[in-house]
Amino acid sequence: MSALRRAAPAAGLARAKVNLALHITGQRPDGYHLLESLVVFPQIGDRLSVEASDKLELLIDGPFAHDLDGPTEDNLVLKAVSLFAEAADTGPLKVKMTLSKRLPVASGIGGGSSDAATALRLLEDHTGVCLADDRLHEIALKLGADVPVCLAPQPQLMRGIGGDISPAPQIPECGMVLVNPRVGVSTPAVFKSLKNRKNAALQALPDSFETLSEFTGLLTRCRNDLQQPAIDVCPEIGAVLAALGAQDGIMFARMSGSGATVFGLCEAGRELELERLLRARHADR
Repeated sequence: MSALRRAAPAAGLARAKVNLALHITGQRPDGYHLLESLVVFPQIGDRLSVEASDKLELLIDGPFAHDLDGPTEDNLVLKAVSLFAEAADTGPLKVKMTLSKRLPVASGIGGGSSDAATALRLLEDHTGVCLADDRLHEIALKLGADVPVCLAPQPQLMRGIGGDISPAPQIPECGMVLVNPRVGVSTPAVFKSLKNRKNAALQALPDSFETLSEFTGLLTRCRNDLQQPAIDVCPEIGAVLAALGAQDGIMFARMSGSGATVFGLCEAGRELELERLLRARHADR
């Protein structure tokens, strides 16, 4: 552990976590589901900053701030501050955390988990205390099963309940369009609708892919086992999938996580064009 240095403002992008494939392979006696998932982190997300203050406080703004229910002290960012301070032996941290909530809440793209992971990294910068990787991973897992993978926002494979992480194969450069139907989906309701909790694992993946078509071809042979249960709970997801999949230029479309956000992959550089086309054709949604 390094020595403390003078605190300085720090800020970062808490990038969305997108499950390109999500296989539910079993369920533990304690109720946690076992999974295998290929995840990536597009350049979109919430914004988080930390600066010195005379008390611990969390300010939340942004287009989806009003969707954060419950008492502020339940927010994962503040929980991350508490766990970090304990592990780093700094004493109670007096910092102002400002969260600009730009990702929809409970939308299957790991917004809260990424916020917590980004908070841990920013606190390292702010305090000058860098924890060992295994200790940071331990703290992240206490915050949630999806938090550890968000500590290093790059293509990764998740296994177990989410904490078993390894590097993903090299993925071809591509663009991504994200569409959310603006309908809340209950993750417990989606899992309740899941009929089979012991499904086939991910197939063996190559070290790299020569083309984007080769990569999307592999994805068609993978699954998101929560997609159909989520559609059963929220039919709007099916409508979004159909619209995105029918758009010229979208090479592959699937739901992320437990929903309701849907992603479409395209050639790199075409994502903004395709986003505008989709907005124009579905302006009533």
